[in-house]
Amino acid sequence: MTETEDKRKYTLKDRTLFFRLFKEAKPVWYLFVLALIAILIMTYAKAMRPKVISNAIDIYIEPFLKNSGISATVAKQGIKAAAKMFLLLLVIELGFSGVKNYLLPLAGRKIIYNLRLRLFAHVQKLPLSYFDKTPVGTVVTRVTNDSSALNEMFNSILTGFIQNIVYMGFILYMMLISDVRLTIVSMLLIPVIVITTSLFRIKARKIFRITRTKIAIINAFLSENITGVLITKAFNMQKRKTKDFDKINKDFYHINMSKIIIMGVFRPLINVLKYLTLAILLWFAGVQYMDGVIEIGILYLFISYIGEFFQPLMQLADQFNSLQSSFAAGEKIYTLLDQPVEPDVATRHNFDNIQGEICFNNVWFAYNDEDWILKDVSFTIAPSENVAFVGHTGAGKTTIISLLCGFYEIQKGSITIDGIDIRTIRKKDYRHHIGLVLQDVYLTSGDIFSNIKLNDPNITDERVIEIAEYLQADSFIKELDDGYRHKINQGGTVLSTGQRQLISFARALVYDPKIMVMDEATSSIDTHTETILQNAMKRLMKNRTTISIAHRLSTIQQSDKIIVMHHGEIKEKGNHQQLLNKGGLYYQLYKLQYNHVSANESIKN
Repeated sequence: MTETEDKRKYTLKDRTLFFRLFKEAKPVWYLFVLALIAILIMTYAKAMRPKVISNAIDIYIEPFLKNSGISATVAKQGIKAAAKMFLLLLVIELGFSGVKNYLLPLAGRKIIYNLRLRLFAHVQKLPLSYFDKTPVGTVVTRVTNDSSALNEMFNSILTGFIQNIVYMGFILYMMLISDVRLTIVSMLLIPVIVITTSLFRIKARKIFRITRTKIAIINAFLSENITGVLITKAFNMQKRKTKDFDKINKDFYHINMSKIIIMGVFRPLINVLKYLTLAILLWFAGVQYMDGVIEIGILYLFISYIGEFFQPLMQLADQFNSLQSSFAAGEKIYTLLDQPVEPDVATRHNFDNIQGEICFNNVWFAYNDEDWILKDVSFTIAPSENVAFVGHTGAGKTTIISLLCGFYEIQKGSITIDGIDIRTIRKKDYRHHIGLVLQDVYLTSGDIFSNIKLNDPNITDERVIEIAEYLQADSFIKELDDGYRHKINQGGTVLSTGQRQLISFARALVYDPKIMVMDEATSSIDTHTETILQNAMKRLMKNRTTISIAHRLSTIQQSDKIIVMHHGEIKEKGNHQQLLNKGGLYYQLYKLQYNHVSANESIKN
């Protein structure tokens, strides 16, 4: 269960990724500017507090203790003023901290809201070939888990990261203007910290990239197995599936342990460097104080600033941890966003009124490379003609429907509707004229109305009821609680297979399509429901081009034309009787469903 994107080892450099993430913030740049102003003010106020205490020590406390000509009254007034200034700086810090804590999460939520919307819109435009190779759980992970990781980055990581960088900058500035020599001594181990952090970043990025992939694999496995839980139970596969999940879960556990080990080494190492810096500073500054070069307030100031300097550095270590996770998530998100979308025409073609003529002209198609599914397929379906495709499984029947609907792009040849190549028409324009009914019916959570008209405001409830009555589906709908307002769950499991298929037919016909396409549409319904549908479809197929795919040959015997497929090629064409008279492949298929005597009787008749 490996992702397509991971097979390509898709990676982005930190700088590239950062600039792409930065572009996401453009719509809310003003919030970041306001937040940055708040951060500058609050961090300056915070950095000034030790300086106020240092000045109070050097100007009032130490001279008073040394009897250097300052009175107790003056000393008390000076200390009182320093205390007031300290409290004022604290209030300023807290006030602007609140402003920052409101603005940055607000900006982050707006960014993630827009990003998730863009992700979902992009997923809607991806070709079916992408979903053929990528598990659904992987796509869900990109839109939910990975975007949540980015949300954390914009909400908290970015906040703390900017704040800590600015605060460290102010501390460095205050140290430089206080004593350059002590600042240089205090910064002696900074190159070691930079090298250590760089090594950590490289290693952590690799681990977090793997972590995001493992999360996607877990989600894909869960999605696949929860969806197929019926098969799991029916074939007693619970132990086997649990064993498979244990292996995936164990891989995720091991990569998380690697992450813990990395952090377990990095944090203590930064702590060791902090205390080593303090020891060097105490030795050098202590000697300077003994020699009368510096005052005790400056010594206090630098000891305080070193503690304050390494505190955000420790927080940056944690934020690097989360930042690498967010970068890995961002990398995965852009992997999805960089997937090429379904090819389409930009300009609208005048395709409002069509006759419904369909032509396949020397069409070649393969899902992978040159493993041809269709080989030089050519046929023409006249307007309002009823045509059926038959053949063994894998003959290419469903592929023809997929190509007609534009779900895949052909490699050779052309497909035309009313003589116009569909590659020159916007997909939404010609798909609007195609009513598609599949064997597997997909119903969404909602009521009967919403599942038939798919929340299209242009379709009235009256139109839905009219179509349901044509199909004689209203008889079972009216028996449901609340009738057409009856709530059904995703997949419509509370309804029978036949009822779901009737809703699928109503959904296709409610748009009054010029072309009807049915892929094994009646294979899963009972004979009574099939009879109802056949009678209704005879009326509704008038003036419509109809394409049917069926294994049950009884459902397509009245077709105007039957095309027999075999290994991606057209072997026979004709109506039911003509093909039986030929005694070819269609005749052999017919014999599989009816005994030899019945086949001979049909030929005689």
